Amino acid sequence: MAQVWKCSGLRWSPAGPALVWDGGRRSALPWGKRVGFAVPEGSVRQCVGARGHACPTRAAVPARSRGARCEECARLDRAHSVAADTIADDPRPYRVYLAWFGPAMVKVGITAVERGSARLLEQGAVCFSWLGTGPLMAARRTEELLRAALQVPDRIPYAEKRAVRSALPGTGEERAAQVRELHARAVALSGWPGSLRPEPCEVVDHTGVFGLDAVSPALGEVVELVPGGRVSGELVAAAGPDLHLAVGGRAVVVLDTRLMTGWELVSVSPDDAVAAGLTFPLREFTRPQEGLF
Repeated sequence: MAQVWKCSGLRWSPAGPALVWDGGRRSALPWGKRVGFAVPEGSVRQCVGARGHACPTRAAVPARSRGARCEECARLDRAHSVAADTIADDPRPYRVYLAWFGPAMVKVGITAVERGSARLLEQGAVCFSWLGTGPLMAARRTEELLRAALQVPDRIPYAEKRAVRSALPGTGEERAAQVRELHARAVALSGWPGSLRPEPCEVVDHTGVFGLDAVSPALGEVVELVPGGRVSGELVAAAGPDLHLAVGGRAVVVLDTRLMTGWELVSVSPDDAVAAGLTFPLREFTRPQEGLF
């Protein structure tokens, strides 16, 4: 009987991306690695729980959900989230950053200093720069100041990030220039909290880290996992939660690894990989700007 695995999601580290499985095992994802799995017939996607605790009802969740949580577990998870602005007494130092995803698509955000640039990799930021460092509430107030004064959001839908990555400016210097211009406008604003220390503009570019500098345009994206379906392909790039897989040795498709959580998965053998490639539902990209993701 095939061994069943449950995926906890994609994690980024200085060593690159890795799939994490229940129990703590990690599968490193170097370029060229074959990624293949199937969902057994009769499987039901279940809630992944919240804050390290299993869902008490093991509730079923929709196949297209990116969070894979039932309403109660989603509420509990958000109740202990810095991103949801529900924690005000976190003593850790925080950084404010500018993240660039494409022309005219920049967001401001905060992340704990101890996390380094992991948050930017998880979001699929093409490049970024730190803006300042200080206590949580000072970082939050600075984030709000920049949103209002510079008209930059603190959230960008992932579909929009994907849509612009096929038309990135040709050089890293062009991307960096846009970040530097906005950074200069940000630090020139009055009203910064006194406890937040401004940081110099040092642009970090992730196109090489993500493999976006050499990837072929994608045919489309997997929209959901289904019982009896499978995918197998060679990893050619990754950004945020997305894997770019060359299936059947030809077309590249994008798999959002958040769709994998909550399912019981079994491995696909190399022989099956050649025959199957992809049988999960696929949404083909039809607009030119969606050609890469």
